[in-house]
Amino acid sequence: MLCQCRSFTRTLSLLCLAAVLLALTACTKKSTAQMPSVDLQQQVTVPFRFVVYGDTRFHDPKDTDAANPAVRAALVQAIAGANPAFVCFTGDIVYKGHDPNDWKVWDSETQVWRDRKIPVYPALGNHDLEGREKVALANYFRRFPELKDSRYYSVRAANTLLLVLDSSLNEISGPQGQWLINKLDNLPADVDFVFLTFHHPPYTSSSDAMLFGGGHSARSNEQRLANILEQRQAHTRARFVVFSGHVHNYERHEHGGVTYFVSGGGGAHAYPIERAPSDPYQSKEINYHYLLVEVDHLQLKVTMNRLQLKNNVATWTQPDSVKISVERASNGE
Repeated sequence: MLCQCRSFTRTLSLLCLAAVLLALTACTKKSTAQMPSVDLQQQVTVPFRFVVYGDTRFHDPKDTDAANPAVRAALVQAIAGANPAFVCFTGDIVYKGHDPNDWKVWDSETQVWRDRKIPVYPALGNHDLEGREKVALANYFRRFPELKDSRYYSVRAANTLLLVLDSSLNEISGPQGQWLINKLDNLPADVDFVFLTFHHPPYTSSSDAMLFGGGHSARSNEQRLANILEQRQAHTRARFVVFSGHVHNYERHEHGGVTYFVSGGGGAHAYPIERAPSDPYQSKEINYHYLLVEVDHLQLKVTMNRLQLKNNVATWTQPDSVKISVERASNGE
């Protein structure tokens, strides 16, 4: 009788374990298949313009170790004056994502954008997630309720599609990767340009060696993403344009028909870069800046607006600009 009881107990335990595993598998499949997808619409007509930049590190302006507060403020005002349809952030909006005081600085210093009803479409950076991630994300989504707690999303604006990714997650696998591939597989025929925005750059002349006191090397995840984009670009009429940050400077790279911009000069202390000889943009300077993207029919222009601030006097230059065009869609598309 005792042996029968033990056997029954073992059988019952195994059945319970199997039931739990089946339930977990079903939940995993369900959560993967039903990940929330946020698809926003920006009501603009061609031509229109928008701004891209990042690594602002909004923080106590009295603390100049984290960033250059005067540069940050000057950039915000200049962007407001450019009157863009919207602003795209390449990440690291604040210095410490879990700190409510940093977000209060963001609230106050960017009030001019809200006064002018300029929407902001952010990508998460590592500093935005710093500290207690749950608290950091709550602070972040409180400022951007239209994202509905989604860490990656799309924005349709006239003849463009903006795909915003979270590079703290794997961009090409898991739910985010499935979402991205689905978007790329189903591009509307009237989309001329696909913009991808995320924090860590696929290409950079910067390095973890920090030869000039700061820098980051490109990571394997983003390099694999770039490989996917370049393979697809060869068979896609729409042009892919990538905007990233993380490196506190400006860079432009061109590979396989895809143009990659690094725009991390928003206020975090910028540093020079030992640029590769093959880089299209050569500069030994630090480049605090924002990018102005001007979209028209079948073409766009991206201009780097560089800020030099000396004795509270701002000097603006445009040391780099590039035009990107796309072929007209055939009647069969």
